[in-house]
Amino acid sequence: MKPFNPILSEYGTTIFTVMSALASEHGAINLGQGFPDRDGPEDIRRIAADTSMDGPNQYPPMMGIPALRQAVAAHNKRFYDLNVDWQSQVMVTSGATEAIAACLFGLIEPGDEVVAIEPTYDCYLPILRRAGAIPKLVRVAPPDWKLPLDELAAAFSHKTKLIMINSPMNPASKVFHEEELAFIAGLLEKYDAYAICDEVYEHMVYDGRRHIPLMTLPGMAERCLRIGSAGKTFSMTGWKVGYTTGPAALIGAAAKAHQFLTFTTPPNLQAAVAYGLGKEDAYFASLGSDMEAKRDRLANGLADIGFEIMPSEGTYFLTADFQAIANRTGFNGDDAAFCKHITTEAGVAAVPFSAFYQGGSDSGVNHFIRFCYCKEDALLDAAVAKLADFFGTK
Repeated sequence: MKPFNPILSEYGTTIFTVMSALASEHGAINLGQGFPDRDGPEDIRRIAADTSMDGPNQYPPMMGIPALRQAVAAHNKRFYDLNVDWQSQVMVTSGATEAIAACLFGLIEPGDEVVAIEPTYDCYLPILRRAGAIPKLVRVAPPDWKLPLDELAAAFSHKTKLIMINSPMNPASKVFHEEELAFIAGLLEKYDAYAICDEVYEHMVYDGRRHIPLMTLPGMAERCLRIGSAGKTFSMTGWKVGYTTGPAALIGAAAKAHQFLTFTTPPNLQAAVAYGLGKEDAYFASLGSDMEAKRDRLANGLADIGFEIMPSEGTYFLTADFQAIANRTGFNGDDAAFCKHITTEAGVAAVPFSAFYQGGSDSGVNHFIRFCYCKEDALLDAAVAKLADFFGTK
């Protein structure tokens, strides 16, 4: 048989699928894949159901229904004081991953260099490479997730087309602060480059921090494509409704790819998300405060067992160093082996953190694992109890 696409075929099944399947096989509590175990607000779901019954259920506009594009523009003004023209500066996609793909396919020419920050979300590099880009990777690492500014500057050149910024950052749970963003903005201006800003966890930022879109910095409104996700904001990851905001020229370029990827997104879901983005301030505030409490609940329980907990400034996730436990119990293996060990033996699934770095377990970051805490408190407590019992700290 003739060979398949050499770029995509080199990638195996995602680590999330692998660990979720292992958790299911062994009846383990799954704290690996990042999805809530409770569906989002009933009023939003009711809008989707009613709109599906009332119709129309035919193709909506390619760029998204007017109500949702207007709501996205209003959301940008409400939370970030960004003035956005809903007709020319907003595009609705079938999830944030499709938005990322459309932006990259619309902007990248083969041979362009793209700066990305490891650990990367799993779809970034496959899409970049399929688009013909040459990734230039800069690493942040535990325990402090510090952005190495000199290395970042060295990654830029006259060949740089864009940088990918993920803040709050999955999987590192880092929130980029204003000084880091200003440094990035200076590089974009110096090298006449763009930024694709993956900001799907924008309302999940903790400990008094605030989310700052790169787009809000001086000179950046014309260089940034800012991506949001209804799946994350409303705790319904299966809905796959994303939205991108940016200057008309960049949105137009991304739309050229979007029309050949999914073309459009279910109209009933769009109508429901439009309603949801108009919810009261208390909803968006509670989304962050509730998740922060869950983070603390799981972090404290894991720390009592002997895990060293890394900073989790936002998102659904926290990273834990298991070296102390391995030393105490005589476990001799890397993070992938440890995750399989606790899934099959303790009944709790996590994700090996090295999977998010090039080189995997050979990357040097091979004694950390990632837990997801967007779960019911009782489930988090049960997971901690299982691990405590298994490691003899109960």
